[in-house]
Amino acid sequence: MVNYFAAGGAVPWWISGLSLFMSFFSAGTFVVWGSIAYTNGWVAITIQWTMAIAGFIIGVFIAPRWHKARVLTAAEFITQRLGIKVQKLYSYLFLFISLFTTGAFLYPVAKIVEVSTGFPLHWCIIILGLIIILYTTAGGLWAVIVTDVLQFIILTTAVLIIVPLAFQRVDGITAFIQHSPNGFFDFFSGEYTLGFIIAFGLYNLFFISGNWAYVQRYTSVSTKKDAKKVGYLFGSLYLISPVIWMLPPMIYRVLNPGLTGFGDEGAYLMMCKEVLPIGMLGLILGAMIFATSSSVNTTLNISAGVFTNDLYKNIKPNVSNKHLMIVARFATIGFGLLTIVVALLVQNMGGIVEVVLSVAAITGGALYLPPLWSLFSKRQTGKSILTATLTSLIISVIFKFATPYLFDFALTRTQEMTLGVVAPVLVLIFFEFRYYFTQRENPDFDEYKRIKEKQLFEFHQQTSSDSQNRHGKNVISFGVAGTGILIVGIGAFAATGRWLVVIAGTLIIITGLIMIPKNKKIKK
Repeated sequence: MVNYFAAGGAVPWWISGLSLFMSFFSAGTFVVWGSIAYTNGWVAITIQWTMAIAGFIIGVFIAPRWHKARVLTAAEFITQRLGIKVQKLYSYLFLFISLFTTGAFLYPVAKIVEVSTGFPLHWCIIILGLIIILYTTAGGLWAVIVTDVLQFIILTTAVLIIVPLAFQRVDGITAFIQHSPNGFFDFFSGEYTLGFIIAFGLYNLFFISGNWAYVQRYTSVSTKKDAKKVGYLFGSLYLISPVIWMLPPMIYRVLNPGLTGFGDEGAYLMMCKEVLPIGMLGLILGAMIFATSSSVNTTLNISAGVFTNDLYKNIKPNVSNKHLMIVARFATIGFGLLTIVVALLVQNMGGIVEVVLSVAAITGGALYLPPLWSLFSKRQTGKSILTATLTSLIISVIFKFATPYLFDFALTRTQEMTLGVVAPVLVLIFFEFRYYFTQRENPDFDEYKRIKEKQLFEFHQQTSSDSQNRHGKNVISFGVAGTGILIVGIGAFAATGRWLVVIAGTLIIITGLIMIPKNKKIKK
């Protein structure tokens, strides 16, 4: 079970960091933020830089705390720290909300396939969903991680090729700046105000550090120092990558300023079509599809883990590991099928942007911050944490659905996001002061300390995991080299940008070959 859900607890930090980065990434990066970049310019980069700041904060303060907790899932921590009743309620909430998040990830990648191929949207959703279910069920966390790293290599290479070719199409950087609209390089624009950026940044901090799917990336590495590096790598990548990602749709605004309505959602792909060789265009399209699929299968893996370890195992504590593995695989299939259903209903729920931002505003702070707070506070109890979550959820739901209907009053996007992150903070601060001044003893924390003193952790003593981890590293090494060979082959037949593509592919081959001897040394 440790191998399936935590990859043996010994994943190299750089692999776990890349996996976290790619798990947070999706086609929505190019569709949603790309449309903002085309219409509003640099503010799309500003929005994504909040993720970089969150990554660095997590690396300093939060990732080492999660690693110190030595748990298989975040639900396991909640059980130990706050009690089984609290854990069950959080598990039900997480599993319910994860259906919307995974459905929201699946929908845009299916949309890209529909736009590119003309294939009906509902069949794109169903087929892609079934493919994701298949390899997530078969391989567990290592299947997720290996896919993440390979897609990172492909996407990074393709995007680095697009940028110089895009600048060349508009006669260089100077011409691009001169012909850009006024205010195109402002850090804040339109509804994306400073207030929205701050609120969205706090949401990202809570979400990236507290989301149960991402907690695995901090707990599946060997040491606390490695857990810190996971956060630092994520932050560093999000400091650089948004600039590279958002330049193509920004450049396309100069090349073709006439996109209106929902047309700007395809700005990135249209820029790709303008400058990329056909084979390279297919490769980046495939990378975008499977990178988005990574976000889906990451959540499917952790959802199955929560169901198996934290719900089913509590009902039947004496079942064998073999039995639990069967349950885990069927749970993955079940949640995958429900994800497909939700993705099919996205258009009926107001569209992808409405679903993503509304779920973020309502649940981001309420669901992830209170348990995260208990990592640092010995005063919080199961009662206070639950109160913070439920109170915040109820308030956000009232302002989202009730007040517009009853009083014709609706919050702006900034107000909605701010309410979602501020409400749980205020409730938790209230309990901190209350427990401090009453000097009340906390039986929850005392019990948690007793559990930690007695518990024998076996995360880094799984002999069977060594073989699986070495196999995963070898798959990555040969996969990287194979990807490089594919890119060189595409470049050899390219009509434009031939040498740029060939050089990029050659560098990837060398990288993959350098990685292989390291794995052989580990075998000795």
